[in-house]
Amino acid sequence: MKLVVQVKLLPTPEQAAALADTLRQVNAAANQVSAVAFEEFGLRGRETPLRRLCYGDLKADGLGAQAAQHVIKRVVDAYTTLRANIRNGNLGGPASPRRRKAESKPIVFRLDAAHTFDDRNLSWQLDAGTVSIWTTTGRSKSLPFACSTDQARTLAAHRRGESDLVQRDGTWFLIATCDVPEPQVREPVDWVGVDRGIVNLATTCDGDNHQGRRLDRYRRWQARKRAEIQAKRTRSAARLLKKRARREARHARHVNHKISKQVVAVAARTGRGIALEELGGIRERVTVPRDQRARLSSWPFHQLGVFIAYKARRAGVPFIEVDPAYTSQRCPRCGHTERANRPARDHFHCRRCGLAGPADVVAGVNVRDRARSAWVFVNMPDPAPA
Repeated sequence: MKLVVQVKLLPTPEQAAALADTLRQVNAAANQVSAVAFEEFGLRGRETPLRRLCYGDLKADGLGAQAAQHVIKRVVDAYTTLRANIRNGNLGGPASPRRRKAESKPIVFRLDAAHTFDDRNLSWQLDAGTVSIWTTTGRSKSLPFACSTDQARTLAAHRRGESDLVQRDGTWFLIATCDVPEPQVREPVDWVGVDRGIVNLATTCDGDNHQGRRLDRYRRWQARKRAEIQAKRTRSAARLLKKRARREARHARHVNHKISKQVVAVAARTGRGIALEELGGIRERVTVPRDQRARLSSWPFHQLGVFIAYKARRAGVPFIEVDPAYTSQRCPRCGHTERANRPARDHFHCRRCGLAGPADVVAGVNVRDRARSAWVFVNMPDPAPA
C-alpha cells in the first residue's frame, strides 16, 4: 500500500536560496526538454530517444547526472498523463477548445514546481532528523526537518523510492513515498453503513452523526472574505486568494481525516466492515437551485470516501461501495420505497408501516443492508465446471 509522508524542512537562508535556485533551474531545463519532445515526437514523449537528444545538453548546463535523468523522466511522464487525459475525454472532444489548446503547444512547467529526488541525490539521517540533498550549488548537508513521531516511524520502516521537493507559501517540504504492508482483510461480523451528505457529512447506521455545520459556516465565512479580496482586483489580492484557497482545502481535509479515523476505529473495534454509497457522477446527476450550486460543488464527499477506504485497508477492515439508489426513501423494515416517506430533509416516516426516525440514519441502515447482500455475492464461490 503506497502512502506519502510529508515532512517540513527547516533550512537556513543560504540553504533556502540554494533549494529555490535548484527548483528554478530544473524546471527551466524541463521546459527546454518539453519543447524538444514536442517538436520531435509530438505528444508521444518517447523516453529513450529523448535521453539521447537532451541528456548531454542538460549535463553541459550544470545539472547532475541523476537530476538530468529525473528531468527527462518528468517530461515523459507529463506527456503520458496528457495523452491519458485526452484518451479518457477529460479535456473534451476533438473540437473542444481546451483539448485543442493542450495539443497545440508543449507542456510548460512552473519554475517553482515540485522536483523528484531519489536515494542517489537525497539521503535521510532519521536519527539526527536531517537530510542531505543535491542542489545546483553543491550538496546541502545536515538540513534539518520536522515531523511527528508516527511519521518518523513510518519513514524509518517503510520509505521506498522517490521523494518530491515542494515549496508552498514560502515553506519547504519533502514528500516521501512509503510502501506500507497491508494486513489481511478479515471476514466481517456485520457492516457499518455510512450515509454521506452536505448538512451531515457522515451518518452511520449506529446513529453516529458527524455534522457539517461548522465546515459550512467556515466555507461561508471564507466566501465573504474572498468577495472582499476580489473587489480589490490587485496582484497581491490574487496571491492572497490562492493562499486562502489552500487554507480552506487544508481545513476540509483535516475534518475529513478526523471523521474517517473515527468511522474506521469503530468498525475495527467491533469487527465490522464499512459500507459507503457509490456516489460517482452525482454532481452531473443531481440538479439543485442556483444558490445551492457552490455548496454542492464544494462538498468534499469523494475525499472523505478515499480517506475511509485507505484507512480501512490499512487497518484490515473490509470496505465496499453499494448502489445509492433510494437509500433515503426506502423503508428498511418493510421495503416500501416512496418519495413521500421523507417529508422533510431530516425526518423519515414510512407511509406503509409507520417506521419513523432520522432520515440519514435510515439511509445508513439501508446502506448496511445492501452491503450484507453485496458481500455475500462478491465472495460467492465460482460454480464448478460442468
